[in-house]
Amino acid sequence: MRTRTMATGRGRPRSAAADSSIVETVLRLLEEGVTLGELSMERIARSAGVGKATVYRRWANKDALLVDVVRAVDEPLPPLAGASVRDDLVALLEAMRQGALAKRSSAVLRNVIGHLQHSPELWRQYHDTVVRTRREAMYAVLRRGVRTGEIRDDLDVRLLVDLIAGPMLARALLYERAPMEDGLAERIVDAVLDGVRPVHQD
Repeated sequence: MRTRTMATGRGRPRSAAADSSIVETVLRLLEEGVTLGELSMERIARSAGVGKATVYRRWANKDALLVDVVRAVDEPLPPLAGASVRDDLVALLEAMRQGALAKRSSAVLRNVIGHLQHSPELWRQYHDTVVRTRREAMYAVLRRGVRTGEIRDDLDVRLLVDLIAGPMLARALLYERAPMEDGLAERIVDAVLDGVRPVHQD
């Protein structure tokens, strides 16, 4: 798990341990079912065992704190072998599946995605720091597939990313307790690739 902070300020140096403790407190509360509407800065401070001023010195408001909370559950992209488009896509999608299986990751994403509808700035931060990185990784794999002849060259790779990532995201975010069984990443990737491979004329 990675914790990255975005707030800066003057005065005493920031304590990484205090930052991590506050972020962990938010994760725990969300995992326990506390909604974002119920999650005030005062409640966060009380649950973390710190003063409200300690939280506000680090984050100007709840949205700024939530950006770091989302970043905290974002795992690094898996290493890609680069030998097979299928294998690299499966690796990327399997990382999404594993993240969805983590209870705290699912709880955070479900809560935050709903909140994003009312907070364009939080969505921009989430998109720029989490979503874009993963989409760009898939774009790169698919473009390589076009160059190597594994994927047709008349297709929109942005649409392909939606077709590949969409089913996993739907199960992770839209359907609570949806099955996330072993082999799901492979089945999704194979179903899409079966329809986008070049057709060789005899």
